[in-house]
Formats: sequence, C-alpha cells, structure tokens
Amino acid sequence: MAAVQKTPKELAANVKDAARKEAERAKAKAQKEMEKAQKMMERNLAKAKKEIAKAEKSVVTYIKKNPEKSAAIAAGIGAAIGAAVTAVVKSGG
Repeated sequence: MAAVQKTPKELAANVKDAARKEAERAKAKAQKEMEKAQKMMERNLAKAKKEIAKAEKSVVTYIKKNPEKSAAIAAGIGAAIGAAVTAVVKSGG
C-alpha cells in the first residue's frame, strides 16, 4: 500500500478549506447567540414598559387621591433641585 503524499499546495488548500468551514460554523453560532440575546432584550424591554406603565398609573392615582400632598412633594423636589443648581452655579461648576 503506497502512502499518499500531498504537495504543499494541496496541504495549503486543505488548511484553507478547513479554516473557512470553521469560520462559517463560528459565524453561524455567533449569529444564533446574537438572535437569542436580542429576543431576551426585547422581552426585558416589554417587561420594563409594563412596569413603567403600572408605576405611572399608581402615581396618577396617588396624585388624584392626595392632591395637596402631591403638590407639597413636587414643591420640595423643585426646591431641592433649585438649591442644587444654585450651588453648582455659585461654585463655578
């Protein structure tokens, strides 16, 4: 039985072909993982939107039930922001 000998060109072509096939497999796997990550992100975004809508509804309900308290809270927040802005402006920041 004679041993099969390949020329350097044949060996290089085989290596090139194997590398190409491996690159294609890696690319396909990466694309699949990206699709999974995108689906997960879309689910998380939808969940966050629902939670934000729920919180918004809760805030609106609270404001309707407690208008005076809500106004006082808003005034306090506004005063705190105003004080912080004034402090930054005075410090030259």
